[in-house]
Formats: sequence, structure tokens, C-alpha cells
Amino acid sequence: MMPKATTVSLLVAGFVGGLCANSIVGAAPTQGGGTVSVPYQMPAYATGDSNGAMIAVTGVDLTGSSVLYLVDTESKQLACYQATGGSSSTQGLKLIGARRIDLDLQLHGFRDKSEYSYRDLEKQFAGLEEGE
Repeated sequence: MMPKATTVSLLVAGFVGGLCANSIVGAAPTQGGGTVSVPYQMPAYATGDSNGAMIAVTGVDLTGSSVLYLVDTESKQLACYQATGGSSSTQGLKLIGARRIDLDLQLHGFRDKSEYSYRDLEKQFAGLEEGE
């Protein structure tokens, strides 16, 4: 098994090296017979990998920029990066945000719009254990 740093370095290198143009302009016909330039919508995709200590997930955000989410499962840390391609003046890698998530993972709910809350389900299952 590869060391943690090597595997994550390979994932990040593939993410940055795999950048493509943000949009491709095409022509669409109009009702008057002319054409108008419209941006080509890139198909959405995401990929992920892990090595037991780190989880890396890549995808494309609404702006067409590549995003990378890294989760360190040992220290319960999350980091999000955005990478942009194109000309050398627009290329870049930016840290969007990072935080510890250990307390987040202890929440029973936050902005949960589920039909049943955690506490409601907990009460229902407690009743099943008591033979109700």
C-alpha cells in the first residue's frame, strides 16, 4: 500500500493536471435565421478515491471550475480547493475553505428537511426495542 502522502499527492496531481477549458462556445440558430454564441455546458462528473486515511473527491462546480474535496478521516479535517484552467493568466488553484468536522459529525441534525427527525426516529425505534 502506498504511503498516505504519496497517494494524496498523486490524487492532487491528477486533479490539477486534468484541468480543461472552462467553456467552449458554439453556435445556436435563432428564430430569425441567424446564430448566437452560447456556452457549451460541460457534462457533470465526479470521481473519488481513498487510501484508508484520506478521501479525495473531484468534480466540477457551477462555474465550470474543477473542485477537489479532501477529507482526512484520522484528524477529521475537510478542505475544499477550486482549480481553474484556460490561459496562463486565468489558471490557478485556490483554497476555498477548510475546517475540522469532528463536531459536525456529532450533530443529530442541521437544516434537516427530512420527513422524520433523528429524535422522532430514535423514539420510534426505542419503542420497538421495548416490544411495543
